Parts: sequence; structure tokens; C-alpha cells
Amino acid sequence: MAHPITVTDTNFKEEVLDSELPVLVDFWASWCTPCKMIAPIVEEFATQYDGKVKVAKVDVDANPHPAPPPPPPRSHRMFGIMSIPTLMIFRGGKAEERIVGYQPKQSLEAKLQAVLAAA
Repeated sequence: MAHPITVTDTNFKEEVLDSELPVLVDFWASWCTPCKMIAPIVEEFATQYDGKVKVAKVDVDANPHPAPPPPPPRSHRMFGIMSIPTLMIFRGGKAEERIVGYQPKQSLEAKLQAVLAAA
């Protein structure tokens, strides 16, 4: 059973932007109730799309302070994450889709499928 990988500002470029697979990134925090509601769906996608989509999670509280290069910029600030949960789908190093707030699995899956179908 696959699980989402933990991504930090340090490995965001390597794990997300440089990934050969499309990447679904969940920007979340432990205190966020809607984040807790969407977490099982994200976990399910990690298993369901194993080998087709990389599923990652970024804890915005664990990466709170902007840091200039050479350390990489803060991933959540780099993409203007203002509300959580925010899910983003990246392909080829570019953000293809942004989903803000809780949405049911069917809605999230439809957006993921649309990005995969456009490949």
C-alpha cells in the first residue's frame, strides 16, 4: 500500500518540480480540520494511482519561514498558498491545477483525471 511522501522546502524541487511523474501535492497543517477531512482521500489516491502519480504532502507549519537561496524558497509561499487545504497537481515542473478547500473525492478525482488525460 503506497503512502504520500513528505515533502519539505529542501526537497520540493527534486520531488515535485523535477519529477517524471505528475505530482499531487497536499499543502496542509495539523490544526486544520478540512485538512484532516481530505487526508484519507489523499492517502487513497497514493495507493490508487501508485506508479502513475506521485502523491506528496507539505506541512505548511513545518516550513514557515522564507529562506533565500541557496536554500530553496518556501514551497507554499512560492505558489501563493493562502488557504489550506490546497491541493496542486504538477506535471513537467508546472502547476496544472489548484484546488482550494475541502472537496469530495469524486470532484478531486475528476480534476486529477482531467490533468492526466491532457498529457
